[in-house]
Amino acid sequence: GVYELPISTPLMEIIDEHCGGLLREGSRLKAVIPGGSSVPVLRAEECQDLPMDYDAVAERGSMLGSAAVMVMDHTTDMVKVMARLSHFYAHESCGQCTPCREGTPWLEKIFQRILRGEGRPEDLDLLESVASHMQGTTICPLADAAAMPARSFISKFRDEFEHYIQHGRSAVAAG
Repeated sequence: GVYELPISTPLMEIIDEHCGGLLREGSRLKAVIPGGSSVPVLRAEECQDLPMDYDAVAERGSMLGSAAVMVMDHTTDMVKVMARLSHFYAHESCGQCTPCREGTPWLEKIFQRILRGEGRPEDLDLLESVASHMQGTTICPLADAAAMPARSFISKFRDEFEHYIQHGRSAVAAG
């Protein structure tokens, strides 16, 4: 749903009280993207006691952005989420700036390769390198919007990406 709440409303209050909590019985919070798909992801423990205001969210390493909260439970495949996000940003690039024109499809290609079970051990370092060279180098913020979630998903859920690379499948599906 769409909710408009006062600034500084606690994130967990938004999720649990205003939005009805996690939908599946027995679900556990895994992660939240607090400001729309273009901002860094937060792990569940980073969401506790977090007022939804610009400074507090920034102190946790993310941004309030549009405040479009995306909630993921323990069954969410973080590699699949990032593959979908990278596809979106590759599609949205207008192609004017080289870092975005070349970087967004490169991120998408690598995330899709990992998702297909064909990832390589060096892919995570390559993704970090590509994303870091995209940030702050273009006319509009689309390259940043693609790079920030890529870097944070890999940083905070590296074990899931490594599992895909090593086993060719999701750690979530494997249990």
